[in-house]
Amino acid sequence: MKFPSPSSADAVVSIAALSRRFGSKQALNDVTLHVPRGCVFGLVGENGAGKTTLIKHVLGLLNAETGSILQPH
Repeated sequence: MKFPSPSSADAVVSIAALSRRFGSKQALNDVTLHVPRGCVFGLVGENGAGKTTLIKHVLGLLNAETGSILQPH
């Protein structure tokens, strides 16, 4: 199922092609996500799926190896 991508100006956070490895472990693989302003959003997944790694990137605790994170002010 495809959803329309809002412009990054409408998003609280916009993530494009984010990937991250820890040694041989691929934690994030080409994650693209746009969270519109006023939207309730949750991350759901198995242990080790990359939820915490994604949140740490959004918070600026980890730097993107590839891809980008935009947080308009």
